[in-house]
Amino acid sequence: MAVIQHGSVTRAAKELGISQPAVSRLLADLGQTLGFSLFDRRDGQLVPTQEVRFLQADIQRVLDLMNQIGEVSQSITERKAGHIRIACLPGFATSHLPAVVAKFLKDRPGVSITIEPDRPERIMEWMIDEQFDFGITDGFRGHSAVVSKDIDVRTVCIFPAGHQLEHLTVITPLDLAQEKIIHTRRDSDFFKSLSNAFLDANTVLNTLVETRQFTAACELVSHGLGVAVVSELDALKFADQDIQSRPFLPAIPHRLSLVRPTMKQPSAITLEFMDAFASSLEPFQVSNARSV
Repeated sequence: MAVIQHGSVTRAAKELGISQPAVSRLLADLGQTLGFSLFDRRDGQLVPTQEVRFLQADIQRVLDLMNQIGEVSQSITERKAGHIRIACLPGFATSHLPAVVAKFLKDRPGVSITIEPDRPERIMEWMIDEQFDFGITDGFRGHSAVVSKDIDVRTVCIFPAGHQLEHLTVITPLDLAQEKIIHTRRDSDFFKSLSNAFLDANTVLNTLVETRQFTAACELVSHGLGVAVVSELDALKFADQDIQSRPFLPAIPHRLSLVRPTMKQPSAITLEFMDAFASSLEPFQVSNARSV
């Protein structure tokens, strides 16, 4: 296209930043490959032949596409383009994750993200089958096809505003002996730890509602039903909905696992998002993360 625009090999070579013999050699090779002459010389100028004029629009489209590929490649190198598929616990899809995604995408206009919430068992299936780049789950017990980074998040006891627990600075199982408890499913690791805390205190855990998600427990408490021990992440989202919270002792952390497929090489943008998400949890961590 440079030769067509300038009508001169010399000027085309200068624009392209290569030597004149190199341009002549490229034209000769292309003409031989195509099987017809590319230019006629008229009054000292190189004029494209009818065959080249016929192909000119297609040539321009190819060049534009190559430029676009170059720009996208540069964006990928600078981690400003790409796609990330994230599987997560349902509560995260509506609580902590959206804010992290919004901040991450703000300066990355070429990046897009898919968020698919589901139960932990399904998330692990997706990781093993390499259907997603990154997962946020709990109750992970290890698998050779999955790499994980475990993060222990603080939990708190939440209750409706104006509740008699409001005068306490710390809440223990004994303080909840007469309370109706909203808690996670009985087969979850978190419930087992909570139940053991009540057993160790020689008191009874009175079940009101059993639910899979902390966010659901927060919603129920906000409607004036019972009390719950939940992740501080979720409790924070409901702070303006007439819910009070206090530290719960003994400390029962909620263990999150940030997971990805072992055999699927993550893109640079995926690793950068994983780091950003892990960093967003630091203010809520019980201790440093443990990799397995």
